[in-house]
Amino acid sequence: MKVEVIVRLKEGVLDPQGKAIHHALDSLGYKEVQSVSTGKIITLEVKGDNPETIQKQVNAMCETLLANLVIEDYQIKI
Repeated sequence: MKVEVIVRLKEGVLDPQGKAIHHALDSLGYKEVQSVSTGKIITLEVKGDNPETIQKQVNAMCETLLANLVIEDYQIKI
């Protein structure tokens, strides 16, 4: 089963990469962009056909490795 994990910085955490992208877009004339935030998408192919079991497994993966829970939030899409 294909699973996407979307990891983003928590609200209020500084995002220097997002700021740099925003500045670059502004410099290129895209003045309508008000803010930019960055993150990452991790795509997993997981054996199994039970979405609840896979959700629990991927949640454990996120909490132990895929996301830094101090500064990041994550969302799982199965």
